[in-house]
Amino acid sequence: MDNTTSVILAGVGGQGVILISELLALAAIEAGFDATQTEEHGVSQRGGSVACQVRYGPEIRSPLVRPGRVDVILALEKLEGLRYAHTLHKEGVLVINAHEILPFSAGSAVASYPHHAIEFLAGKGLRVIDIAATEAAAALGNVRAANMLMLGALAACLALPPEAWDRVLARRIPARSLALNQRAFAEGARLAAGHEPGLQDETKEARYG
Repeated sequence: MDNTTSVILAGVGGQGVILISELLALAAIEAGFDATQTEEHGVSQRGGSVACQVRYGPEIRSPLVRPGRVDVILALEKLEGLRYAHTLHKEGVLVINAHEILPFSAGSAVASYPHHAIEFLAGKGLRVIDIAATEAAAALGNVRAANMLMLGALAACLALPPEAWDRVLARRIPARSLALNQRAFAEGARLAAGHEPGLQDETKEARYG
């Protein structure tokens, strides 16, 4: 059995995709795994598409995963979830923020945004966990914590121990914003687990037998 876990984290510039990708890789290392983090696409301009791959397991021989072999996609925005859905394997999970950021081309918003992306993906038989992370982060006091809230939702889908996440957050997040980020992380985990009760145990059993 392949004990490697492969995750794609996708969003747009300014949402903090690279930060949460780093935190995932560090949490995996903290838990005793080999891990790689690769920026698959990315542009410096705010609002451009950004995606990272994180892979972890006993031994990682390649930092990239082939389409159709991804375990979890974390999408911080609807369009990015749609963009990478084809990379999931048949038992994979797509965790998506029910949030829309209109893409821009030559300074003009693209008219045909896929507003029904979540319903479309679920209708294709994909396992979709949709979370209103942006609204939930705003309720916590800072909409910019949406990425950390989504990271907590991702954590609920993975078999990494809570103490590994706790240590990484405490070490990597500045003290002035640690409490807020910890609350956002916990809220994301709660929302994901509420979406599918027993999610962590089920995912761990499916992946590691």
